[in-house]
Amino acid sequence: MTFISGPALRLQVFVGESDQWHHHPLYTEIVHRAHAAGLGGATVLRGIEGYGRSNHVHTTRILSLSEDLPVVVTIVDTEKKIRGFLPQLDELVTGGLVIVDSVEVERYVGGVADVSKGDA
Repeated sequence: MTFISGPALRLQVFVGESDQWHHHPLYTEIVHRAHAAGLGGATVLRGIEGYGRSNHVHTTRILSLSEDLPVVVTIVDTEKKIRGFLPQLDELVTGGLVIVDSVEVERYVGGVADVSKGDA
């Protein structure tokens, strides 16, 4: 079971949905590497609209349906683990945005939920 409380860092990686790493989605590679590095967890969120450096607006609206929507990978963990993971992103992220900011974790307890005990 993983437990984090108190000061931590939030790592967010903004890339395009169609960005690739060795013929599979870049966001998938980031998640797999974060898992292998022992980071507490990673969440991938798909944006419904956005634009970046290219100033080209990507959207899910049907009249201008995009195949390259914004994707954000968010990871929260201790400063040591996040800073140790950053060099891997230098290799992976050749276009996009990587940000790190300080957060305060109020409560995070990872592990398998036991529904019979009311955990969910």
